[in-house]
Amino acid sequence: MNYEEKEKTLTDRLIDLAFAEDIGDGDHTTLCCIPADAMGESELMIKEEGIFAGERAAKEVFHRFDPNLKVTMHKHDGDHVVPGDIVLSVAGKEQSLLTTERLMLNICQRMSGIATMAHKYQQALIDAGTKTRVLDTRKTTPGMRMLEKEAVRIGGGMNHRIGLFDMILLKDNHIDFCGGVHNAITRARRYCADKGLELKIECEVRDFKELEQAIAEAPDRIMFDNFTPADTKRAVELVRRSPAHIETESSGGITFDTMIPYAKAGVDFISFGALTHSVKALDMSLKAKGSSKLKM
Repeated sequence: MNYEEKEKTLTDRLIDLAFAEDIGDGDHTTLCCIPADAMGESELMIKEEGIFAGERAAKEVFHRFDPNLKVTMHKHDGDHVVPGDIVLSVAGKEQSLLTTERLMLNICQRMSGIATMAHKYQQALIDAGTKTRVLDTRKTTPGMRMLEKEAVRIGGGMNHRIGLFDMILLKDNHIDFCGGVHNAITRARRYCADKGLELKIECEVRDFKELEQAIAEAPDRIMFDNFTPADTKRAVELVRRSPAHIETESSGGITFDTMIPYAKAGVDFISFGALTHSVKALDMSLKAKGSSKLKM
């Protein structure tokens, strides 16, 4: 299964689960007061400035519940939006509009919040004159990882890795259990060779002794864990002296307010768990544009 197929499969499962937990044996509020043949239209209105994300997921929610719903996009993923903007309109059975409203909003609000934060971080690094790229982490909402990581990309950030399957990241516990950096990287390379896998190998280092060992092994990327900006600058300089092309990453407690000195130290990437675990949803609402008269 390729990435696109995996992404669609997991998104479909998420939407199925979300419908199951929200609708149960029926949306009784809607069913009790909205005629089955009533037709209407709703609009997704932005109430807070930010970056919109969730176009694909919103369409999927509407169409999986009711294939006859007609969705018209007025804004698209990555667009800057301000209060009053209409992102999309959806027309069809009023029962379907009401039953899908909350799930679509939950997804779009969260994805847009993530995209907005990723954009804010990446733009600040660009404005500071650095080439450092923003990375996410695996600190995502269970089940929503594919959508949350998509939102990071929409906002201008990059995905560190999707999960445990598409990259090898040797962290402190792996290194300690293996008996050191050399053993960990050696075993990782042997494993990939034995399994016929072409996976990038990243190694976390906690001090300059481990850094020297990692540079000698030349993994694809070295992560500086909880280094100071000054130590990060020194570490980047040491890595760049290596004849091998080794990417560099800073991680560990770095925030929007403290990231610029790390970026100016020359690292290629800074990873932020906050992009997905501490994000504020972007405010928006789905409102009826017009509906048919109820036949009582």
